[in-house]
Amino acid sequence: MATLNASLIAIEQHMGFPQSRSRTVSRRLQERDVIPIGAPGVAPELEAHDVVSLIIALAADTALHEAPDAVERYRALTPGGVDLTDAPASLDTAGRALDIFADIAIHGSADLLRRDRIEFVSNFAEVAIHDATSGRTKRFAPVGHALGSQRPPQEHDHQRQRIVDAINALFGRK
Repeated sequence: MATLNASLIAIEQHMGFPQSRSRTVSRRLQERDVIPIGAPGVAPELEAHDVVSLIIALAADTALHEAPDAVERYRALTPGGVDLTDAPASLDTAGRALDIFADIAIHGSADLLRRDRIEFVSNFAEVAIHDATSGRTKRFAPVGHALGSQRPPQEHDHQRQRIVDAINALFGRK
């Protein structure tokens, strides 16, 4: 667990999202129970899943009031926009894939993840994970969206190294 304040500092240091914006976004997420609020006199404690949700909200670059919905929308993205109803449990949503990367950063070999990239498209809900080792790209999109039918003009590319470093700073082995 990491405090909200430590999370905001790590996200700013490693990813460049200003604490002023991150703090406001985190309040919106707390208001909708996306991340924990804490208790009177007790700082909110975040798990890796919560920090990933905060990173998603910041990378989605939406209006403040849309941040909680953006987290839900991006977490629900599916590989290639396919419907996962009745699909094997091994097929992950974007949210689950990002949580797995956070888990690997904490417990596994973070060095392997640093060569890859995660791309958040902010004006159209899409996440692309570019694997440098295999040369493959896994794209997550809304259910029913045909990938490649339109390529949004605005993208935010966040090197996975920065995400891994932020997560590792908060939860990694000391």
